[in-house]
Amino acid sequence: MNDTEPQTADGKVLWHFSMSLDGFVAGPNHEMNWMTGFSSRPGLLDEYLQTTGAVLGGRDGWDVMNDSRPYGGAWEGPIFVLTHHPEDAKPADGVTFLNCGPAEAVRIGLAAAGGKNLEVLSPDIGRQLLELGLIDEIDLHLAPILLGDGIRLYDNPGGSPIRLDPASAVNVRYRPVVSP
Repeated sequence: MNDTEPQTADGKVLWHFSMSLDGFVAGPNHEMNWMTGFSSRPGLLDEYLQTTGAVLGGRDGWDVMNDSRPYGGAWEGPIFVLTHHPEDAKPADGVTFLNCGPAEAVRIGLAAAGGKNLEVLSPDIGRQLLELGLIDEIDLHLAPILLGDGIRLYDNPGGSPIRLDPASAVNVRYRPVVSP
């Protein structure tokens, strides 16, 4: 199924996640092991490898990921981790720890992306950037799983709804897998 146009490297700020059907992008404690076993459309990984110029993430996710690089290590480029405490961050090659506002982090990340996209891989930073009007596109890959708990893509209790312009509509239909 190809429900979207291929990703382009247009210097966008792209909030990008795989997400469970119940809205979680990570399990409790940023667990990501639930993402295995799902296939995406052919060529999708290559699109992101070619169009991503830099990555912006948060400290909580970085600390849990243990220095792993996006896309299973297949992507090489600058990673920026936004943190209030860069002094106690574990250094890693190609990773810069930033202690600044989210808008400044975007400016730094876009400059480093060299005309390609800045991928935001943090729910909290993505929410802040959305509120600042700095997200150009949200790219979600729905995984056929219900986690029931974890870290939501967008969590803003008491906030106002944010309407989105649908670049494409997605209709999904699944059947529960019965365990033997």
